[in-house]
Amino acid sequence: MSVTFVASASLPTQWGHFTIYGFEDKSNGKEHVALALGEIDQEEPLLCRIHSECLTGDCLFSLRCDCGPQLQTAMQAIGKEGRGLILYLRQEGRGIGLLNKIKAYSLQDSGADTVEANVQLGFEPDSREYQICKPMLDYFHIKSVRIMTNNPSKVDALKDMGIDVAEIVPIHTEANPHNESYLSVKVNKMGHIK
Repeated sequence: MSVTFVASASLPTQWGHFTIYGFEDKSNGKEHVALALGEIDQEEPLLCRIHSECLTGDCLFSLRCDCGPQLQTAMQAIGKEGRGLILYLRQEGRGIGLLNKIKAYSLQDSGADTVEANVQLGFEPDSREYQICKPMLDYFHIKSVRIMTNNPSKVDALKDMGIDVAEIVPIHTEANPHNESYLSVKVNKMGHIK
């Protein structure tokens, strides 16, 4: 995996003073970031979130998903703990890209669920790739995490990379009328923790 560190800078936020680290995947030109807070190179397991980019949820505050609130919850939890790491991966729409995600939204507007929409567009239900996390975690010398997730695929991927998962910290946010079906599909079709 050809992911390399590019640069870092101070990133003050409402939840704490993070440092943002930029990484580039040389194989496809994608840029990923890590947000680190506090002493992350200690021996004890690090509070960590792997978060895939969601422009509509993270930046445009869409109520169709729970991505933005999950990111905010993770940043808040790390700020409260005083140390932790978020790997922010540029794999929009479960890996299908922004424009295909908008096409999937259109299919969902016509009655398909999120899995059905991706499949109708010719994609896997979830095309995300987590091997890109390994060189990023190696950069920080992280061997053990307390992973904030409801997604067992992330846990399995970390274990397959040789990262010790000391604890799974479920990350729940409030459902709303616009994302109830989406959240149900995550649990019933994708095996996410309820």
